[in-house]
Amino acid sequence: MEVKIEQSWKEALRSEFSKPYFEELVATLHREKQEGRVIFPPGGRIFRAFELTPLDQVKVVILGQDPYHGYGQAMGLSFSVPEGVPAPPSLVNIFKEIESDLGIHMSGSPDLEPWARQGVLLLNAILTVRSGEPASHSRIGWQEFTDAVIRTVSDRCDGVVFMLWGNFARSKRDLIDTGRHHVLEAAHPSPLARGAFFGCRHFSTANRLLIQENKEPINWQL
Repeated sequence: MEVKIEQSWKEALRSEFSKPYFEELVATLHREKQEGRVIFPPGGRIFRAFELTPLDQVKVVILGQDPYHGYGQAMGLSFSVPEGVPAPPSLVNIFKEIESDLGIHMSGSPDLEPWARQGVLLLNAILTVRSGEPASHSRIGWQEFTDAVIRTVSDRCDGVVFMLWGNFARSKRDLIDTGRHHVLEAAHPSPLARGAFFGCRHFSTANRLLIQENKEPINWQL
């Protein structure tokens, strides 16, 4: 199958696309669509994070778990929803932390594409989901693929800031060469974490680390 993905990623991940697990993953998606299941995000946006943030431009990785499973929400970027869609609770808490951490005002725009275009890889560990069924594609092979993505960033880039929020994201730490990269860990921004995310100051810390790496800091304001 020809995977429509940005060229630098396509070359770096070429071997993954021909592995049996990936062929089976693609077959599963095709089969479910033929059965009439609705899958998010739309096909053209499954690899949107890679399209907006080429491999050689990755400066920060924010790892999510699963795409949003409601209509009109998932857009191929972790934690992000399109303009005009209400910001989900986790994203609201992310904005609250940014305002507190950086002393800036967020407009409330839930579309994180401006971050992605600055080098923030907004990566979900699972890239698709059935409508209304959270984690429904967690066992079809996506995690093997995105683990390879994390290793690729670790191996081919330098001085990347990885933000790992919650136990699931933290479980990916072993894929990262911490001698070459910076790993920031915190509770998940979900309200279920009862506010434990607040005060992590990851956004100011990330920018300080990027400056130390002689990289342009991220403009987090939306």
